Amino acid sequence: MSLAAPPQDPHAPRFRVRPPAHWMNDPNGPFRWRGRYHLFYQHNPDAPVHANVHWGHASSPDLARWEHHPIALTPTPGGPDEAGCWSGCVVDDGGVPTAVYTGVDRHHTGLGAVCLARAADPEDPALAEWTPLPTPVVTGPPEGLDVTMFRDPFVFRHEGRRWALVGAGHADGTPSVLLYDCDDLTDWRFAGVLLDGHDPAARAAFGDRATGWECPQLYATGGGEWVLVLSLWDGHPWTTGYLTGHLDTDLRFAARAGGRLDHGRDFYAPTVLQEPGRVLMWGWSWEARDQGDADWAGVLTAPRVVDVHPDGALRVSPAPELDRLRAAEPFVTAPGRVALPDAYDLTVSARGRTTVSLLRSAAGAELTVLLDPDAGTVTLDRDAWPRREAGAPVVVQVPAGEELTVRVLVDGSLYELFVGDRAMITERVYRRADDVGELDVTGPDATVTGWALVPPTRG
Repeated sequence: MSLAAPPQDPHAPRFRVRPPAHWMNDPNGPFRWRGRYHLFYQHNPDAPVHANVHWGHASSPDLARWEHHPIALTPTPGGPDEAGCWSGCVVDDGGVPTAVYTGVDRHHTGLGAVCLARAADPEDPALAEWTPLPTPVVTGPPEGLDVTMFRDPFVFRHEGRRWALVGAGHADGTPSVLLYDCDDLTDWRFAGVLLDGHDPAARAAFGDRATGWECPQLYATGGGEWVLVLSLWDGHPWTTGYLTGHLDTDLRFAARAGGRLDHGRDFYAPTVLQEPGRVLMWGWSWEARDQGDADWAGVLTAPRVVDVHPDGALRVSPAPELDRLRAAEPFVTAPGRVALPDAYDLTVSARGRTTVSLLRSAAGAELTVLLDPDAGTVTLDRDAWPRREAGAPVVVQVPAGEELTVRVLVDGSLYELFVGDRAMITERVYRRADDVGELDVTGPDATVTGWALVPPTRG
């Protein structure tokens, strides 16, 4: 089944990965196998609520066309994952795609086990069937540590050897990332704490609000630097952050810089896929409205290419494959007032203070993006479109310069803004029946190009 079928709910994105119905949260295990991208995700197949968590599964030949597959992982009655197959990753283990994931049993109190499941037929390009191993490879946190949160394994390679991270939180409120040696994927050995919340760079980047670090991800850049991506937990999902630095000889992370990964309020639990020459990232965008009668909840973001600038700041941009979703001709090529499609890809560049209006209410309020190149700021103001929690306009600071460019990807209620290649903002905006989607760009010497999103053709 294609993901681009018209949804019944106008708020439902058409071009991003989400299940046909019911609950979705974290993306899991992005993996390329026999010419296809596979992407898994936390999924409740029975209701749009966070419970009964399975692994949903979709795949794509090109990051633009996605197809659903049968559920990959299902909780095993009486097994270590009977209360849920929680987040993890997928790796190639000797030619067999293998899921490494968090299993939670009926007695869990935040502490998971590390479980494995293997593709039943590695020759199947759809990887449609998976077989869980009956026994966890890690039954819980290491002895001697006061760990109260333990989940989300992530496997990576360093100098020809396989290692794994596990997100953790401690009884005294300190978040951390634990390190395991797992060169043999069935034999895990605790190798210490990679990093914790007492690290000066981490504290400067995140403060001390988080009590746990979920979904740790680690990738190497082309320049030899490493990036540690963290989802910050304060008793609930809070926000996401990143740290740049290097791995010491004893495999401890030496951080030099960091900050907010996504400056919006509706982005969490990102996962990465390290490919030759680039790293791709997906995140979960949760619902910012009360569920009400909706039969679905959650969507994954567009894939993003992530790297690091020389100053240690994040480098981020939409994956170039997304250009395949653009209509053959742009719907706008110059500043002015024009109707907006329900899904679009818009780029605005400004040399002076410029306002981009995207949505107008019946009372005349506007959803705007303000570009100020001299100040090096981009401000998203959406106060007329309420959400569950109040919030001031989102302001992103980037280096000031002669020109500032913003790319806006809108798909139903999912708004993804990219500020140059230095920052991203993910927000959910729910249009009311009398709201008008209309583009109006006002400012000196602004350039504008926008395309409607359409289902891509094959080839």
